[in-house]
Amino acid sequence: MSTTDHIADLALPRSIELSIGGMTCASCAARIEKKLNKLDGVSATVNYATEKAKISYPDSVEPADLIATVAATGYTATAPTTTSHEPDADADAVQTAPDETAALRTRLLVSLVLTVPVITLSMIPILQFTNWQWLALTLASPVVVWGALPFHRAAWANARHGAATMDTLISLGVGAAYLWSLWALFLGHAGMPGMRMTFTLLPDTASGAEHIYLEVAAAVTVFILAGRYFEARAKSQSGAALRALLDMGAKDVAVMRGGTETRIPTAQLAVGDMFIVRPGEKIATDGVITEGASAVDASMLTGEPVPVEVRPGDHVTGATVNAGGRLVVEATRIGADTQLAQMARLVEDAQNGKASVQRLADRVSAVFVPIVIALSVVTLAAWLATGHPATAAFTAAVAVLIIACPCALGLATPTALLVGTGRGAQLGILIKGPQVLESTRRVDTVVLDKTGTVTTGRMSLIGVHPGDGETAAQALTLAGALEDASQHPIGHAIAAAAAPTDGTTLPPVESFATHDGHGVSGVVDGHAVLVGRRSWLTDDWSLTTPTVLLDAAEAAEERGHTPVWVAWDGAVRAVIVVADTVKDTSADAISQLRGLGLRPVLLTGDNRRAAHAVAAQVGIDASDVIAEVLPADKVNVVKDLQARGHIVAMVGDGVNDAAALVQADLGLAMGTGTDVAVEASDLTLVRGDLRAAADAIRLSRATLKTIKGNLFWAFAYNVAAIPLAALGLLNPLIAGAAMAFSSIFVVSNSLRLRRFATTANNQTPAPATGTTPTRAPAATTR
Repeated sequence: MSTTDHIADLALPRSIELSIGGMTCASCAARIEKKLNKLDGVSATVNYATEKAKISYPDSVEPADLIATVAATGYTATAPTTTSHEPDADADAVQTAPDETAALRTRLLVSLVLTVPVITLSMIPILQFTNWQWLALTLASPVVVWGALPFHRAAWANARHGAATMDTLISLGVGAAYLWSLWALFLGHAGMPGMRMTFTLLPDTASGAEHIYLEVAAAVTVFILAGRYFEARAKSQSGAALRALLDMGAKDVAVMRGGTETRIPTAQLAVGDMFIVRPGEKIATDGVITEGASAVDASMLTGEPVPVEVRPGDHVTGATVNAGGRLVVEATRIGADTQLAQMARLVEDAQNGKASVQRLADRVSAVFVPIVIALSVVTLAAWLATGHPATAAFTAAVAVLIIACPCALGLATPTALLVGTGRGAQLGILIKGPQVLESTRRVDTVVLDKTGTVTTGRMSLIGVHPGDGETAAQALTLAGALEDASQHPIGHAIAAAAAPTDGTTLPPVESFATHDGHGVSGVVDGHAVLVGRRSWLTDDWSLTTPTVLLDAAEAAEERGHTPVWVAWDGAVRAVIVVADTVKDTSADAISQLRGLGLRPVLLTGDNRRAAHAVAAQVGIDASDVIAEVLPADKVNVVKDLQARGHIVAMVGDGVNDAAALVQADLGLAMGTGTDVAVEASDLTLVRGDLRAAADAIRLSRATLKTIKGNLFWAFAYNVAAIPLAALGLLNPLIAGAAMAFSSIFVVSNSLRLRRFATTANNQTPAPATGTTPTRAPAATTR
């Protein structure tokens, strides 16, 4: 079955990613993108740096049609043979892919060896022996014909499709210089014995019949080949972070099946399998620990250098390393559903996207080549019309062709995105798309959800305060049984504290109901039980709160703790106090966010006194605390800040943060939070350290700054160089070298982002200013 038939038989997804072959510059990508977008209902983005096309299409279009369109444009396209995203498979494909730089390296080295004597003879008159020009022709011909063959082949393919690209400029420039030399040697006087030639930066005003351009044709070929080679190497390095990410996973795993331990490839794992992870081994896939305790090194995924202690019931992530004892893990997610695969998918999507500034560069590249060819012809005609020799006119025209190649323009944005997003993935910072970068530059306010973001989000019981005539044991049992059915972190803390230690279970619950942001209700052991906010009990249930319990609750709030009110059988009978602790790194994170020019705002469902206690610990101004906010109102807080002219970033981790993350100009989700929050965000912070938010903004701004620097260089280079060449102030030899250098400079500038380091790896976390546990908002998920 042919490739086309195979593609046609694939299921029809709404989007597809094609690997594009044959592109040599940004104008190639622009041509393919334009052709694809002409199809009805098709929306395509073609990225020159990643050599991929991301296409959305309707049911009326088939993948085979898309591939045929690309082929009709003069390029090749291949589609994935599977819709899953298997990290191991992707990594293996990368490892087995042919080295694209090898052929370029061979072509470059051979051309260089042949070109050096041609340049030497042409530029140093003392070395020009009798008939030296014929030796130069012999050496230069293989370079022009074979060395520049990729440019000639691409130019011809483009010409057959009525298009012109950067290869057209190179092929025309090299070909014109070579053909002129042949005419001068065979039909002019340049082939006469004793011919001498000198090198000049300006057009030679000597007779055209006595001047040859073999050194220009050969040297420009070598310069462009060198630029392509180093560009290919740099592009390979810029994608190394993603390849390393894909290659992190374990290749095989010891799984327990039928009571025996069997070693199988990781790809054969199924959800529910129990597998063993020994000290020093990688965890094969995402799962939950069922036996053992250890420390897990997640630095490869999160950038966090300190191993995390884990025990039964804790979740672990595939590709992290077991640094301590033996673990038995139950697989919960495999293949494309794992965190590693999702990270890789996010990074690929970001790298394949385009920033708005890149789309401008693409539009310029699409029309640039025809304009340059026209300018070259005008330059030639103008020099001849003003009475200059043909040699001077020809030199200026060729210089225009060569100096104007828009290669650097096409590489400016994609290479910086490749390196920036790849480095982010290594450090546990996932940038979802290039449009996110612009948002990070404009943000002036960062809204921080408290629980799980500023605080650890792990509640623990501090104390139980029963009312007159009641017992702490009964209050804890009734509340614990009711909260055992809740998904709220406060509820989990109360249920865990109430769980019997003698092997028995908590009483069953009937008629359980959750009241969003307020509390829970149900029947336990014949008692109608309510657990939640005081305002909910007094306003909705018309219950009164005893003075002794009010005093206990106020004392807890002053210490930054959370009082949870318990009522049963129509009366408020107890207060249970729980607490959450501020993360050790939160104070340092707030300081870093201020250093980036951001105003931190603490947002919580907590009461004001508890919220201010947390704010004081981490260094947030009392005026920037927004407390007692219900989950549904978080998005309104963000809208209100935006209405007052602020550009808002939101950092959160809960289901109730999703709407606010979408509403914010920039949404940052803690990767330790829920999948809903992660999906709604623009940036995902894999590690639970709030300093990662500052790192993410710094990396995004650094990437955007690099993109703008690259584009400035590329635009300025072309704007300044073309007039110089047209005025005859550049030798084509220098023009070729300058054009190649511009591409190398842009890519090398982007590679500097690989040295970006997080503050977590560079400094000791600043301790919080206090050690008192701090409550989490009762409204977090209710």
